[in-house]
Amino acid sequence: MKTTPVKYALMMTIGSTSSAFAASSAREDNSGLFVWIFLGFCALIVVAQIMPAVLMMLGFAKAMGKENVAEPQTVTHK
Repeated sequence: MKTTPVKYALMMTIGSTSSAFAASSAREDNSGLFVWIFLGFCALIVVAQIMPAVLMMLGFAKAMGKENVAEPQTVTHK
């Protein structure tokens, strides 16, 4: 079996593993306490806006689920 330069190149590419693409350290975003307080306040606003919308949608679903079928009434003439 004759090995060609393409096979050698393929084996060298697959076999050469290095840490060139690995992260060297943990990511630091330098966000302090005030940034986290601000993000928590933003999340509080979002939740405060979503809660009434969810309750309204549940109310609509409950109203649609009720079957308000009127029973036929007999009319008597005097």
